[in-house]
Amino acid sequence: MKEGGRKQGAASPCAACKLLRRRCAVDCVFAPYFPADEPHKFANVHKVFGASNVNKMLQELPEHQRGDAVSSMVYEANARVRDPVYGCVGAISSLQQQIDVLQTQLAVAQAEAVHLRVRQSASSSYWTHQAHSPTNSGSPSSKPIFDTDMGLDHTSYADSMWL
Repeated sequence: MKEGGRKQGAASPCAACKLLRRRCAVDCVFAPYFPADEPHKFANVHKVFGASNVNKMLQELPEHQRGDAVSSMVYEANARVRDPVYGCVGAISSLQQQIDVLQTQLAVAQAEAVHLRVRQSASSSYWTHQAHSPTNSGSPSSKPIFDTDMGLDHTSYADSMWL
């Protein structure tokens, strides 16, 4: 069973103390957040921020906020190792670009759906008009299918796009 990042009853040092090659004290500030079985977490954090700075940050924070702070530092450190120039800002920028592309694709798809609804409605309105026409002899009229004066209520199509 683990307690505070260490095995109970054993003097196994946390990942931070192991990397720093020092004895892990009972009140080690790193032990709860950098367990011995996850050495890569502290290695990257140490590489980016430095053990002394991490120690100072953790000691200045209330205990209930330390876990979140460590999580943020680990995320940023891993991002900095992958992308030393931009870090997590590069990842955020990439995600924002993906969102922009997907929003554009969604707008195009919505516009196509509205266009198809209008086209389908215009087509069915045309054929309904032809069926009830007294001069209908079974041959298509010279009137175009996409006549702009068909009396369609275009506001309902625009409103449906946002539903």
